[in-house]
Amino acid sequence: MSFELTDGDDLDVSGPPLTLPRSERERWQAEYLRRLAATDLVVIAVAVGLAQGIRFGGPVAPPLAWPMPYEVGYGVVSTTLALAWATFLAVCNTRSPQVVGNGSEEYRRLVSATMRLFGFLAIASLIFQIEFARGYLAIALPLGLLGLMFSRLMWRLHARARRGSGEYRTSVLVVGGAEAAQAMATAFSRDPDSGYQVVGVCIPDGVEGNIAHHDASSRFSVVGDDRSVLEAVRRSGADTVAVTATDHLGPIELRRMAWELDTIGVELIVAPGVVDIAGTRLTNRQVAGVPMLHIAKPQYDRAKSTGKAVFDICFAGTVLLAIAPVLLAIALAVKLTSSGPVFYLSERIGRGGKPFQMIKFRSMYVDADSNVAALIERNGGNPVFFKMKDDPRITPIGRVIRKFSLDELPQFLNVLGGQMSVVGPRPQVQREVDSYDGNMRRRLLVKPGVTGLWQVSGRSDLSLEDSVRLDLSYVENWSMVLDLLLIAKTIGAVARGEGAY
Repeated sequence: MSFELTDGDDLDVSGPPLTLPRSERERWQAEYLRRLAATDLVVIAVAVGLAQGIRFGGPVAPPLAWPMPYEVGYGVVSTTLALAWATFLAVCNTRSPQVVGNGSEEYRRLVSATMRLFGFLAIASLIFQIEFARGYLAIALPLGLLGLMFSRLMWRLHARARRGSGEYRTSVLVVGGAEAAQAMATAFSRDPDSGYQVVGVCIPDGVEGNIAHHDASSRFSVVGDDRSVLEAVRRSGADTVAVTATDHLGPIELRRMAWELDTIGVELIVAPGVVDIAGTRLTNRQVAGVPMLHIAKPQYDRAKSTGKAVFDICFAGTVLLAIAPVLLAIALAVKLTSSGPVFYLSERIGRGGKPFQMIKFRSMYVDADSNVAALIERNGGNPVFFKMKDDPRITPIGRVIRKFSLDELPQFLNVLGGQMSVVGPRPQVQREVDSYDGNMRRRLLVKPGVTGLWQVSGRSDLSLEDSVRLDLSYVENWSMVLDLLLIAKTIGAVARGEGAY
């Protein structure tokens, strides 16, 4: 079916009633959202009930202080507050299918809805001279908000578990030019927790077959061309169509496609064609009725700011003081289980290409460096990014401390010395830097980090392509919030011991 239609063509709007789920995605989303709504109401009711009980010492409370001639008890106030809170959550779209379960937008909307409600209460109290018990609101606000955020987190974990078992998935048909469609399909495959599963690709030539996955371990099926999308949707069973750069679909065709897809319950996503750009750098605006994305410049300068340096020193100093007994225990274990020094000094390349000595607990035998060239040649490894499982150079205790990244703890001394940052790109050796092209050298614009995007995204299991991509993404999208988020995620990644060897 072609989308080369004009505004004068008739549109068939027949189809199932819009109130009924028309696809598997709509069915599970409707079920999920009903459960969210019920949980939100329970959390709010518990929060305001506890606030009343704690503030007034039980269910019996004095009447509301206001100038009206009749009394209103706090039981009525709590009930009204709970219903108003639930209404604000609905009005502010905190349960929109586009935001629940993914990213920080869901939490931002929860905070925004709650702040608006209590701002409304503050204004109402001034206008109508109502004196709410301050302790009551001071307990209800944080207790309810934290409860809502915790319940949403639990539902996210539930959804992730269901996705791991093949449920709660969104089947995506990617439409666009061959290169752009491959890039988008690969982006979906990199984030399985989002629940998007690519079931087919439509490209201009439409020749059925496969296009390569980013790591060549799997391929995406071509199920049609970019002008027969509806037919490809029916053939692939997709419940979502993601459109990226293509010359065959203009504004009229895209609008027509949205109408046609809506009648069968299929969602339409239009990608702007940019990758690895953080949401904080994107600004959405309308120009003459056309939605546009403004992309702020890369954050190289902010990533080198004095504020980041101060945070690094304070954080590293605090961590070293807190883990001093652990450092001593590891040092003794390394010294007593194999001959050689406790620490291993490895030359790495820092900001601007300046070399420095990175400090680690020694996890290999003392002659390890002399064997690296032979191991690379024997195992066919990439000299730019050489890692191997069951490395014979690693000591028994080294294998343990590497699995949980304990060998890297002394790098906080490098942070205090100014050579490294707490969060940053992966520290590189000279042979890796010597092979850099122009893009890869952007890694050297900031200090390397003790942790980073690479640490929470697969560690040693990452391919060279993904390692470079993540490092460049960090350099261009740096923010203090991103650093804090990566530090928190690192704790979980290290505790699981996944991808480290």
